[in-house]
Amino acid sequence: MRRGCSTFLGVLLALAVVSGLLLWFGRDYVEQKLDPDPVTVAAASLQGLREQNRLSTFAARYVAVVTSRQSRLGLTARKTLIMPGMVRYEVDLARLDQDDVQWNAESNTLRITLPPIEVVGPDVDLDAIREYDEGGILMRLTDAEDKLDEANRQAAQRELVRQAREETPMRLARDATRRAVERSFAMPLRAVGVEANVEVYFPDERSGDREQWDVSPSIRDVLANRQSAQGQ
Repeated sequence: MRRGCSTFLGVLLALAVVSGLLLWFGRDYVEQKLDPDPVTVAAASLQGLREQNRLSTFAARYVAVVTSRQSRLGLTARKTLIMPGMVRYEVDLARLDQDDVQWNAESNTLRITLPPIEVVGPDVDLDAIREYDEGGILMRLTDAEDKLDEANRQAAQRELVRQAREETPMRLARDATRRAVERSFAMPLRAVGVEANVEVYFPDERSGDREQWDVSPSIRDVLANRQSAQGQ
């Protein structure tokens, strides 16, 4: 009876030791596979963003109203063009690399510097174009109407782009892009239990802490240092 109990206790002890080892090595394996290190997670998020190629998070519709005039033979012709168009605001994510992503361990902050916003378009709504003209005699006798139409089209295109580049829509486009990129980095970090501050900037928004961030390592530098250390 005693021998049987001793054998049973020995088996339980062996099972406990084996279970402990499995738990220890299993945890170590999971930590290696699911490394919660913010630099590793940020590098994976960056790769996912780059695969999107271009990011467009904001679009706006504008209306250009332009008028052109021509005078010949003592006569004057005038045409007014009303041209609606849609403009998209995009960021070329292919230009974003590891040097643009910096990790500040002291403040637990990940900072991303994006390429500039690009205005794409306008995509003109041809069905909504309206034209009004005066001076039909000159347009019937000469090519004045063709000249006026060409001048109006070019002027309207420039006007749509000018409106798209005004301060308010550019700010809205930046804010929308900033939020999208912040989520792209913050959500994977939270998923592995890393609570980090994610800040997204554009090149001309470098604030007064520029010197601090210039000495903060990019994720390229951090990963390169780790590989070098592992090789030694």
